[in-house]
Amino acid sequence: MNKTILSAALAAALIAGPFTQTGLAQTAPAASSAVPAKKDASKTSAAVAAMRARQKKCGAEWKEAKAAGKVEKGATWPKYWSACNKHLKEADAKKS
Repeated sequence: MNKTILSAALAAALIAGPFTQTGLAQTAPAASSAVPAKKDASKTSAAVAAMRARQKKCGAEWKEAKAAGKVEKGATWPKYWSACNKHLKEADAKKS
């Protein structure tokens, strides 16, 4: 009986051990490193601005094609965006 109680107490201590304040302080990351600094939205790179422009152009084409019923059956926006983005990137590369 005493061995059972002792075993249960030891198990409880081992389980509760990591949840003590000292255990949390050692395992928890620092608050300052957990949240990245927020970037200024007005300072986007040229590549990001070009990607957003391609996305808007592809989005407009997708809406027009869908409204006209020209979208293939089973086509989804992510698949369309991937193909359209690739096409526009190639066209931009030829211009340069």
